[in-house]
Amino acid sequence: MWLFLTLFSVAVLTLAIWWRWRKSSHPAARPAGRRPAGKRPPGRPTGTKKAPAPAGGPQPGEIWWADVPYEDGPGSKVRPCVVLRVKGGAFEILKITSQDQSHRRDHIEIATKSWDADADHNSYLDLSDPITVTTAAFANRAGALDTPTWRKVKALHQA
Repeated sequence: MWLFLTLFSVAVLTLAIWWRWRKSSHPAARPAGRRPAGKRPPGRPTGTKKAPAPAGGPQPGEIWWADVPYEDGPGSKVRPCVVLRVKGGAFEILKITSQDQSHRRDHIEIATKSWDADADHNSYLDLSDPITVTTAAFANRAGALDTPTWRKVKALHQA
């Protein structure tokens, strides 16, 4: 009987510790747009200067670092994105990735040096379905798309 109670107590204690650790370290356990204190956004270049944000917040054509939700599950990632359009308090954005997507038809290569001085190669803008985020998701303005690229993006995503 004592052996059963001891094993049962150890199992309950282990489960409680695991559950508490899982909730505190899982991204979905944190409020949207927040990351643990003292952590810089993943992938955020260390030497990049903030571009001044215009009055009124993010504007179409601008590149921002934002907490972007995953499309296929809970959680999010702080990453660069382009503001496509503003609808009330919501923003439609397109993700930017540093991974080579030249083989995909739904991505275009964009110059990165103008908004990330530490970049050693261009990035790719995902032209597939826009993602909707709130103002709270935006962290820092990085810059803006060049005019020819922005015109191309607008033409592909006419409302």
